[in-house]
This record gives sequence, C-alpha cells and structure tokens, in this order.
Amino acid sequence: MATVINKQVLLRDYVTGFANESDLVITSTNVDLRVPKGSMTVLVKNLFLSCDPYMRNRMRKPDPLSPATAQSFTPGMPISGLGVSKVIDSGHPDYREGDLLWGAVGWEEYSVITPIPNLHFKIHHTNFPLSYYTGLLGMPGMTAYVGFYEICSPKKGETVFVSAASGAVGQLVGQFAKMMGCYVVGSAGSKEKVDLLRNKFGFDDAFNYKEEHNLVATLKRQVKILLHPQNKIKVIAFSMSIKPIKRFSLFSRCFPQGIDIYFENVGGKMLDAVILNMRPHGRIAACGMISQYNLQNPEGVYGLSLITYKRIRIEGFNCFDYFHKYSEFLEFVVPYVREGKITYVEDVAEGLESAPAALVGLFHGKNVGKQLVVVSRDLE
Repeated sequence: MATVINKQVLLRDYVTGFANESDLVITSTNVDLRVPKGSMTVLVKNLFLSCDPYMRNRMRKPDPLSPATAQSFTPGMPISGLGVSKVIDSGHPDYREGDLLWGAVGWEEYSVITPIPNLHFKIHHTNFPLSYYTGLLGMPGMTAYVGFYEICSPKKGETVFVSAASGAVGQLVGQFAKMMGCYVVGSAGSKEKVDLLRNKFGFDDAFNYKEEHNLVATLKRQVKILLHPQNKIKVIAFSMSIKPIKRFSLFSRCFPQGIDIYFENVGGKMLDAVILNMRPHGRIAACGMISQYNLQNPEGVYGLSLITYKRIRIEGFNCFDYFHKYSEFLEFVVPYVREGKITYVEDVAEGLESAPAALVGLFHGKNVGKQLVVVSRDLE
C-alpha cells in the first residue's frame, strides 16, 4: 500500500491569554493512500483550510463549567477545523474518488474522515472558487444567513449595526441587510477595513473603533448638514457644537434614533455601548465575542438592565444547529453570487507552514476579509 508524507499542525499545549505562533507546531507523519477494505472512511487531500474565531476557545484547557471548551484540541495532536478537500480514496458509498467536499478535517495535508450528515457536504457548484466554501458558500456564509434572517427577523428600513464587519461573516451580514433595504453601519479595526465597508461592501457608514474614545457617543452621532445658500450658512441638524464653515459639509454618522438590529461579533465594551443605543424591541444576534477569547478574566457587560426596559431580545446561536437548511441557503445565495450582487474578500495564506501565523493573526485582527490557508491548489 502506497504511503506519502503528511504535514500536520499540532497544538503544543493548552493556551492561556493571547495565543502565539509558537503554540502551534508543524510536524510530519506518513499516511496510507488507501482506506482499509470494508471501511466507511474517506481519505481526502485538503486544499483549503478555514481560520475561524471559535478555534481560539478550542485551544483552551477543558473546563466542565464552560461549554466553549467542550471540544478542546488535544495537545500533541493535529488541530481540526473546516476545510475544502478532494477525495483520494473512499470506502463510503456516498463518496467516490475525485469528489469535492467541504466540512470537518484535520489541519494537515491529508485527512481520514468518516463523513457525517450536516457536517460534511459534497460540492456541486464548482463554477465558483473552491475557497468560497471556507467562507461565502460555507460555514461563515451560513452563519450570516441564519443570524440575520432567522435570528434578527429584519424589516425593510430598519437600522443595523455589525461589529467586526469586514470579517468572514460581517461583510455578508452588511450586504444582506442592504439587500433588505436597511440602513447599515459597521465597525472595524483599521482604515483599510473601514474603506472596504464603505466602498466595496456598500455599508452606509463605518468607523474604526480603535480611533473612538466613546463608543456610546460614536453610535449615537446624528446627521449633520451644513449648507450655505447665497453665502449664508444654515445648520440643519447636528449632535454637537459645530463652528460654521464657508463650504458645503455633509456628515451622516451612525444611529441618532437608535439601533434596531445588532449583529454581535465582538462583545465587551462594544456590546455595552450598543445596548445603550438599542431601540425598544431591538434584536441582538450573538454570533461571537472575539474581544473576550484571549482574556483570562472576560470583561463584564454593565447595561443589561436595559434589555428589560427596552424589551430587547438577545439570542446566541450556533450555525451548526441550522445546517439542515444548507440547501435552502445555497438556493438563496448562489444566484446573487452568480449575478455579482454579493462581493466577498478573502485574506489568503499560502502553504500549511503559514497556517500558525494565519490563525494567530486572526485573533489579533491582522486579517482583511475571510482568513484561509491554501494547502494545495493541485486538483489532480
């Protein structure tokens, strides 16, 4: 039976605080190119690996009081996640050599998997970049779809705020909201990302949270218009004192009347500021809280009493609970992608050797768009 070298990414040990590249180790082993006769397993060659925020919690030591660590990685063993793969050999009746699929695999060049319904999916739309199945057409896309449409129940004309808005999920939530006719604002951590939100993804407005000293005030900023017909300055509306200037100025920032929908990806101080700015009967879809994943002592949220007075609904969700609707999601999103009505930005790291830096960089906000790793572009 032929064997090949199989490079893998291992977790050195459980991680406390901020993760470092040194917490992940590249090693090699051998793998057989045939699955055992009579086996229901499938040998796949991994093409693309998905870097996702939830993986930080899997690097923690298991804690019986924390569901977030229920599926912790095992030190000294390959870490795992979602990826796009090609079948090399199969003992499973539903998969044949040459099939393409996406789903749970090891962070390695080759993985032996036992396909599980709603965790492994055959790829039928091969006219799109295969990398899209780590993002737009995979778990992040499904997360955006479920979180926005199922959890938030949006209505035309509502106000929507998305944190970590340039990431794998946020960039799609904003575009879905615009397609619904909502007013959409996003936050991100650099000028480059803010420009993407405004100019590529079509957000109505965006801001760099790192440059804002008062997030409550930032979210509350009103529309300010200065006109000077016949050389006279007229102040139409403003939220703070502005000295008249002899030129036309237009500022349209954030939510003077409050937020109807918040797609939560960050947590901490941002969540506190949002709750203070939510409108009555607002909805918050709690997708993730990446600002807290590296902290030994997570930040508290202090405005929770307002969810009672404002009748705000906060709902956490896990898209894995909705994968039975994956075909429905594809029916919805594929026509928009085909027609060029949805834009998607990827941050691509080349080679399995670059995987530790790519994953750790995600936790520090270094990625611009969906972070993924190319293991192989060889489809032969």
